[in-house]
Amino acid sequence: MVVIPSKIKSRSESESALIARDFIQSCKKGDRVVLNGDLGTGKTFFIKSALSSIGIKNVNSPSFAIVNEYYDHFHIYHFDFYRLKNSSELFDIGWYEYLNDDDSIIFVEWGKRFPDVLPTERIEINVEVTNGSEREFNFEKFS
Repeated sequence: MVVIPSKIKSRSESESALIARDFIQSCKKGDRVVLNGDLGTGKTFFIKSALSSIGIKNVNSPSFAIVNEYYDHFHIYHFDFYRLKNSSELFDIGWYEYLNDDDSIIFVEWGKRFPDVLPTERIEINVEVTNGSEREFNFEKFS
């Protein structure tokens, strides 16, 4: 279980995967999780590891699709804002309908690109490369 707020350091991919597993165990329906960090910091890896730990396989980046949908007793939506030119593209695919699905967990990569559309209540995970393969995960809750 990950305590929020907290900063957790990882020295390897396997440690990052364990942090992701611990984090998803503390998630519940209705959670909105925003991951930010530079290219290659491990945002997609974190989400893949979290979902894999609860039995969801074939998780991949929704960079081109904008959103991937998964199901495991409830919906999990995985958004990637990286390739969006403006937030109106989100409305074209029903962004607010996704947000209003209280029986789901939503993950958003690159949420800082369009902060105006992010839900007020959310968990933000900022991922930073601190030294080669080392990462620091900064978990914050907004309400």
